[in-house]
Amino acid sequence: MTLPDKMKAMVLTGHGGLDRLEWREDMPVPHPAAGEVLIRVGASAVNNTDVNTRTGWYSKAVRGDTNSAAATGYDGASDADGAWSGALSFPRIQGADCCGEIVAVGEKVASARIGERVLVRPMHRPAGGDEDALVTFGSERNGGFAEFTTVASEHALRIDSPLSDVELASFPCAFSTAEGMIQRARLGAERVLITGASGGVGSAAVQLAKRRGAHVTAVTSPAKADDLKALGADAILHRDDALPEGAFDVVLDLVGGPRWPALLNALAVRGRYVTSGAIAGPIVELDLRTLYLKDLTLIGSTRQEPGVFADLVGYIERGEIRPVLAESYKLHELRAAQEAFLEKAHMGKIGIEVAD
Repeated sequence: MTLPDKMKAMVLTGHGGLDRLEWREDMPVPHPAAGEVLIRVGASAVNNTDVNTRTGWYSKAVRGDTNSAAATGYDGASDADGAWSGALSFPRIQGADCCGEIVAVGEKVASARIGERVLVRPMHRPAGGDEDALVTFGSERNGGFAEFTTVASEHALRIDSPLSDVELASFPCAFSTAEGMIQRARLGAERVLITGASGGVGSAAVQLAKRRGAHVTAVTSPAKADDLKALGADAILHRDDALPEGAFDVVLDLVGGPRWPALLNALAVRGRYVTSGAIAGPIVELDLRTLYLKDLTLIGSTRQEPGVFADLVGYIERGEIRPVLAESYKLHELRAAQEAFLEKAHMGKIGIEVAD
């Protein structure tokens, strides 16, 4: 196969508003280094982390919710800590999700991998580096908002599925985040409360928790209640409803914000609270008496063991989970896709079609 020298991509030129996303048709096609594969990207998807990185929300200088300045960027956000693990180099091709086909391989990778359909593991440890370090596809390295991308061979997992590229691209970031939270909590056939349940990670968590036999209570708006019940939610709480005290063994929280103390009150004795997001705001109030008198466990969940993503691929291939795709856009329409994402009127994921 003859590969082109140039490719189309949506490039992030710095922290800020939607104007920082620049459409390019002259980006060089990357070459796979030793141990890497080159992927022709079929599809990607929009995630909170794409928006949060663009706006610089991860900066400690930002104390508000993720939506308040998501179109314009946050005043005072620091370049030094604006991404997951500190400073981000620009220009950067974002896109934490990727489904595509391996079209070339670097040294030390078997040529038999060429032609494989793959999903890319979105979070992983750097090869030979600190085991606590974090590499996020589309952040610390270029991601799926381009026609071609590279990744270490071990992080491109073969997938055998009848689903389309854009359907498969809805899984990696959201579902691995949700599965990582669930595995960290060791969730079983227990009572679980899921906040932000209509979003990509939340709706993934509903399916993945039901897969483990949990009784799922989803927090959402009335308009999305029926859709979440169809995904497996056993009960619905609306966003302004009072939370029952001591009613849940596990809380999977993606929201944070001012209602955070009520989430701890809703946990039973020895309950486990897990967070992997704070869309309503990262600064919360903790009454230590609630924590120690109820023997609660508080868990942050970002880093994932390699088995999390491998497990997820297995669930997909066995049809144990299904994609929740609200709509899709072409890659050059990424700004419009993010605007639609920020309206929060959708259920699940917004896909990005990359291949023509």
